[in-house]
This record gives sequence, structure tokens and C-alpha cells, in this order.
Amino acid sequence: MAPRPIRPVLAPIKFLVLDPDEMRSTFGLFAILLAAPAAAQQPSVDFTVDAITHGAFAGATLPEPHWLADGSAYLDLRASPGGGGDIIRVNATSGATTVVAPAKMLVGADGAPLVVEGIVPSADGAKILLFHNSVRVWRQNTRGVYDVLDVASGRVTPLSTKPGLQMFAKFSPDGRRAAFVRDNNLFVTDLASHEEQALTTDGSDVIINGTSDWVYEEELSVRDAFRWSPDSKKIAFWRFDQSAIPIFPMIDELSVPARMIPLRYPRPGDPNSKVTVGVVDVESRATTWLHTGDGEYIAAMAWAGADSVTVQRLPRIQNRIDLLMLSAATGDGRTVLTERDSAWVDVDDDTPRWVANGTMFLWASERSGWRQYYLYRRDGTLVSRVTRDGVDISSLSGVDEKRGYLYALAASPSPMQRQLFRYALRGGAEMRVTTEAGTHTVSVAPDGSAMVDSYSTAQLPAAASLVQLATNGPRKVLESNAKLREELTHSTRAPEFFHVPMPDGTLLNAMRIVPPDFDSTRNYPVLMYVYGGPGSQTVADGYGGDRYLWHQMLARKGYVVVSVDNRGTGARGAAFRNIVYLHLGIHESDDQIAAARWLAKQRWVDPARIGIWGWSYGGYMAAITSFRGGSIFRSAISVAPVTDWRLYDDIYTERYMRTPADNASGYHDGSAQEYVKGLTASYLLVHGTGDDNVHLQNSIQLIDKLQAANKQFELMLYPGRTHSLSGGNSRTHLYTLLTRFVDETLGDGRHASHDSGHVTR
Repeated sequence: MAPRPIRPVLAPIKFLVLDPDEMRSTFGLFAILLAAPAAAQQPSVDFTVDAITHGAFAGATLPEPHWLADGSAYLDLRASPGGGGDIIRVNATSGATTVVAPAKMLVGADGAPLVVEGIVPSADGAKILLFHNSVRVWRQNTRGVYDVLDVASGRVTPLSTKPGLQMFAKFSPDGRRAAFVRDNNLFVTDLASHEEQALTTDGSDVIINGTSDWVYEEELSVRDAFRWSPDSKKIAFWRFDQSAIPIFPMIDELSVPARMIPLRYPRPGDPNSKVTVGVVDVESRATTWLHTGDGEYIAAMAWAGADSVTVQRLPRIQNRIDLLMLSAATGDGRTVLTERDSAWVDVDDDTPRWVANGTMFLWASERSGWRQYYLYRRDGTLVSRVTRDGVDISSLSGVDEKRGYLYALAASPSPMQRQLFRYALRGGAEMRVTTEAGTHTVSVAPDGSAMVDSYSTAQLPAAASLVQLATNGPRKVLESNAKLREELTHSTRAPEFFHVPMPDGTLLNAMRIVPPDFDSTRNYPVLMYVYGGPGSQTVADGYGGDRYLWHQMLARKGYVVVSVDNRGTGARGAAFRNIVYLHLGIHESDDQIAAARWLAKQRWVDPARIGIWGWSYGGYMAAITSFRGGSIFRSAISVAPVTDWRLYDDIYTERYMRTPADNASGYHDGSAQEYVKGLTASYLLVHGTGDDNVHLQNSIQLIDKLQAANKQFELMLYPGRTHSLSGGNSRTHLYTLLTRFVDETLGDGRHASHDSGHVTR
């Protein structure tokens, strides 16, 4: 469910104990705040909704490296001065850039220029797939047209000349063929003869080969659902039979006449797709079906050499992962290891990561209470733990087998940051690689010798550099994003981190954005921003984009925006996160209510003007928290909220709640609809009528309960808009609406009636 933010770059984090008045709290504890920077200068670009939503603060385009197999270089798209995009090659050692295909050379068979949206190079970079003319499939533009560029000759040819758009095209490892999905079937094209063959033929509205159904895409991130074998002779692929999934009837009211959009959407307790994994021989087109045994979900699949396939299998309640090793020739195999948890397990599709010529693999586990990586032999025998305990490792970034290192991003030195660390595969001291404070995302070369590092802070958008990992050589700046970084440095105050104490003594991570002329002796209205779902974070030292800019706009209008990560959120170990198991919404809203009460006692807060808002899970949290919190909240905004967990999809919901039959009380207690009588705040409800993720039904049922309880509220629907509420002028309209509502309910000179929730002026 969607998924993912205090000081400027290179500045050390400093903490400041608040003065005695600010140290008073409901629970007799004190907060720890980052030292506030000096008052910001006036911006050269006005902080307005129009400016934010129409790109006045748009940053530079960052690199998207496509590494060659030997790690010597990567390919990327770069904007061309004459329009379109040049394909460039960047040397991994020197950083030298050469143009391998200028935009003017990229033309289609009809002679028209191609507006290339993405590239997929062959392993050696001799050929490049050009992706263009894409259309959206649920959340991403994954269906479109592919052409093949031969780099040496500059010739561009269609991947397929047959009707229909293609998905997920990629070269075989030897570069002789390319496979793709069209109309739910898997195809392969011989690049020398241009002959195209269908590898599956039963694709339909209910049978899906090589891509996925709705819920696998949303909750298990399975979109590209086929894999070439290392010897280029076979393809392993998912096959979905979704005929048993109930159809949810979405309606397109903007067409004339209105039309129904049938969406196969499994809710808690509903049947899922029957999922199988096949291995098809590209020459003979014969398919071997793997014997995956009993299990509800095939969550991940990968080749283990040219003769075996690994499958990660989960039961419906998702408290166990079985790693299966299956023969590509016979389909038979065995369970290599099993990962269990008393709550739920999270799938890591970065693993197994094979090392030592396929004799060992890396595996992620939370068995210690922290997410760590372990080294196993191929037969499932544990060798050692590679990463250190006490810190959650967020992702495996790369492996340098030649030097014996694993690179991984860790929630260290604080849960709010993501830093790259190097660990010895066979034991030894760890080393922090990245040094700039904030959040790093990295793309490591296949041989682990170099990486592209993009890092941001809560105040500043990302900048990117090429880094030599093997030699620890000088860093080459690829994109400094200097213009926007300078603009925000001069026009905003950096967000400040602090802790909010809970009744049991737990300290929750929190962040505030304050006005440029903030004075801690004055009272300010506070708007709390919440997401709060399992494993998520809003209190993070990483750039938040348009939402963050809107929060800064509110700060310039005199509001303080505060975010608090309740129990259940991520990067603080399994015990902190798993406390919400079987009881979504209760611990989380308890923490947000306690945080609001603590804030109300701080000298810089006007206790009569506290609001809360959120989107998706955050919209649910804003609803259930304001309904349960009563008069502590003066206003609340829910955008696209889940209001009853029986209405959301089964993979996400059952992971944390099991089925309604197994956990009836948890579903009842976690439904925001059950608490509407407690609403005293001014309440704004927003939803898109085309939301395929959190259906409008959630808000319709909530509206019915609010009306039955005679609770007044405001409502805004966005016709045909999806969960992101994007398209047309929707984002501008939305943030204008939210700004007006915040001004009317929390601003000076206006008040809200806590009896009816009706705004009066």
C-alpha cells in the first residue's frame, strides 16, 4: 500500500535540550530538538500551490545507470540540447562521457523521431532496446513500443512488427534474442532474422503469462514476471489464472454512456490467482512446470545457474518463506531453507544473491530482531552472519567478490538516515562508505568496483556522484542539482528532528517544519502529517518533493508542520514494528493522539489549533486518530483513506491482520467507521472516483456512517482520478483545497465548532 527525509549536507547533527518551559510534557519527559538554523532569506520563487505543482521547484534529472555486465561503464539517457535524449556511455573509472547515440539518430521505421522514455542495453552494450509511446498499467507506464538500436551501425529496427504494445522487453544474456510480453503472452524475437515466436498462447483476460495480476503487482512488486536463463536457452515465467478472483465493478462516469471497468481485486478472505512457474525452452517452445508444492504465493523467482530456479513460497498468512531449489529440466527439487516469524515475513527480492561461483548465497532475515544478511552454502547450511546486529539493513546494494565485500544500505547512524556500509563476506570490520548526512540511494556496478550515489536531505533534493569503491578514488559529481539546492538553502529553514515521549517511556522520532521567523515563545497552529503504516517512515532525512514544499509553504504562512513516526513504522527493529500485528490502527492512533497531547503542552504550540492530515494509510490514520482523539484535534483531512480493512486487498491486509474469519475483533476495532461518533474536528474527506487501489467504496461507507451520526464534514471527489489524484490540474486543485481548509480551520481569526465539525467564520 503506497511506497518511502535535517541539516544541510556535510553538517553534523547537533542536539539541543529545550528550555525549561519547553521541557514540560504530559509525561514529565523532555524533547530533544536539532539546533534551529538562522532565519531563512526570502525566496526568489514564491511558495505558492501553482509554483509547486507546475514545476517551479523542479530539480535536475538524475542519472539512471544501466551498467554493462563487466562493470566497466554504464549507459544512460541525457537530455539533448536539440531536444529528445542522447544515449551516453559513462566510464566507471574516469567518469568520461561519450555519446553513443545522439537523439537525432533515434528515429523510427517511419522516419519520425523517437521520444525515448527508457533504455535496456544488452550485457555488452552493443545493442539497446528503446522504449517509447508508453501507456499506464495501473501505477506505472509499463506497456509501450520497443525498438532495437544497433550501436555500431546506428540502425534502429522494431522489436515486433505485429499489432499490440509490448511489456518488459529484455535481451538474452548472449544478446542474440529479446523476449517480451504482449496481450498476456510471452514472445521472443531472433534479432538476426527478426523472426518472432510465441512461447505461450493461452493468454487472455484471465490467464496471464510473463506479467502479473493486480494484487501481485501492488503488494509483491511482481510486474516483470519472466527471467532469462544464464545460458540464454530458457525463460522462467510466472503464469496467473485469475478466474477465481471476484470482480470489483469500478465505474467510469466520465464516458457517455458510463461504462464498467471490471477489476479482479481479492479482498481479505477471497480466493487468489492460481500461480504456477514454468520454464520454456526457447528453441522447442516446450514448457516444464515447476513443482512448487503447497503455498498461496510465489513471491519471488530467480535462476540459480543454468539448470535450477529458486522460488520463494509463502503461505496465505505470510508468516513463513520457503526457499525452494527446483530443477529447470524436471521441475523437481527441495526446500533449501525456511524463514519463520511469529508475526509476518517480508520478501526480499534482492536475495538469494549468489556468490562464490554459485556455491553460496546471501539471504535476508530478521531472526535476530533486526534485518540482517546471512551467508549460506548452496545446500542451505548457514556459514555466518555478514552484517552487524542492532541496525536494520534496508537493502543489499552490491557485491565485490574479488575483494570479498558486500555493500548494503543501513538505517544508521540513526533510523532517519540511509548510509552505505561495506561488510566483509567472511568476517571482519565494517566500514561506512558514504559520508554526507541524509538518505543515499546507490547503483553499484556488477563487479562492485564503482557506484552512482544519489543523496538528499530533508531540506535539499538529491545530487549524484560517481564513486570509486575499489580504489577509494576521488568522487566525480554527475549532477549537483545546484540551482534548486541553492534556492531551498536560501528560502527555507531545514526541518528539525526531535523525540516525542509516550506514556510508557518510548521515544518516537519526530520532525517539524517551522516558519522562517519562528519564535519559540509564541504559539503556533500545528498541522500533523501522518502515514504510519507498517514499516513506513515520514520522519526521515530525505527530500519529500512536492508534499514537503507544500509543508514549507504552510510554514511561511505561520503554521508548524509536525510528523511523528508511531510504533509499527520502520527502521527500529522487528519488535517496534510488529507490535501492530492483528490490531492495525490501534497502537498507531494511540501514539498519534498521545503525540498531539504532548504537543499541546509545548510553549510554541497553540493547543486549540492542532490538525492532522494524511493520504492512503495516512488518510486512514487521520480518520481513526481524529475520531478516537476527540477535541484534541481541531481539524482533520483524509485523502483516499482505507476506512474498513475488509475493503482493502488481501495480500497487504492479511499480512498484518490475517483473515476476517481468523481475526474478527481486529477488523472491527481497526475500522475507522466504528469511531465516527467521536468526531469533533472539522473534517475534509477527499477521494478519486477512479481509484483502483483504495476504492471509493471506502469513503462512501464512511460518508454513510458520518451522516447517520449527524456529523458534518466536507467532501471533494476527483472524477476518474486514481489513487495518486494526478492528471489534468488535479494536484493544483487538491493542494489549493487543502490550503484553504487548513486556513479556515487552523488559521487566525477563524474557528471551528467542536460540536458539529462545521467551519464558521
